[in-house]
Amino acid sequence: MSKFLIRQCPVCDNEHFTHFLTTTDFYVSGEEFEIKQCTGCGLKFTSDAEDEDSMGAYYQSDKYISHSNTGKGLVNGIYHLVRRYMLRRKRKLIETITGKKKGLLLEVGAGTGFFLKAMKKHGWQVTGTEKNPEAQKFAKDKFNLELKDPEAIFRLNSEGFDVITLWHVLEHIHKINENIEAFCRLLKPDGKLIIAIPNRASYDARHYRKYWAAWDVPRHIWHFTPFQMKILGKKHGLRLHSTHNMPFDSFYISILSEKYKRSAFPLFKGLLFGKISYLIGLTGKDRGSSVIYVFEKELQAS
Repeated sequence: MSKFLIRQCPVCDNEHFTHFLTTTDFYVSGEEFEIKQCTGCGLKFTSDAEDEDSMGAYYQSDKYISHSNTGKGLVNGIYHLVRRYMLRRKRKLIETITGKKKGLLLEVGAGTGFFLKAMKKHGWQVTGTEKNPEAQKFAKDKFNLELKDPEAIFRLNSEGFDVITLWHVLEHIHKINENIEAFCRLLKPDGKLIIAIPNRASYDARHYRKYWAAWDVPRHIWHFTPFQMKILGKKHGLRLHSTHNMPFDSFYISILSEKYKRSAFPLFKGLLFGKISYLIGLTGKDRGSSVIYVFEKELQAS
């Protein structure tokens, strides 16, 4: 396997990094990975992750819920219940921030296609990309969705979309700046780029340290705070329009983190610390376990 070598911070272009912590791939391989931090902006990243061609082995698990749609186990069962609620919430968010009931939408990293299916049902013209062949097949067989390969974003027509969404996808992307440049090209002048991503500055991240489930090494390469996300957007001529919490992520991540710690009563403890993180998230939209960032092109700033 070939390694993905990071020589320059994608946010601030700094070339100096220090050790932050070492954590484990609890999901698939059991391997340990080092998290490093940029001495400039503080961005954390997974060191020595595999390159794009080799990373697929770390997704080969029926436990990887966004690709397999498995319902096995209590945590995955909770995930399915929450997903149904969040599909409605995501659609309402898009309708609110765009002022549109219909439009052209691109989902990057569509997984098994549930979000695209829901948006299509409500009148949106949808396009999706997905790298995992099994997830692509599921989306085709169950929803008749033809998901494109990730490189398709570089071939699509400019200014073609009202909305581009990445629901917990940006942290997986190797060539992060090249992709964001493509998203900017694909957005209509008044389009919105919506990125949901774990918040490295959240209470649950600080509490669980190396056991924090949202490290999800090596699949998650980048580990952002709201501060770094705002800088990254500005670097590409994007203004932060608004931020929103994902209310259930703190519970899901905390329950998984307790399982990784092999705690007694992981469900009870996960719900307890998830509730603390959730309540802290209510005090500020950039304090949640996961944050939704809505960006727009700078020219649209009022």
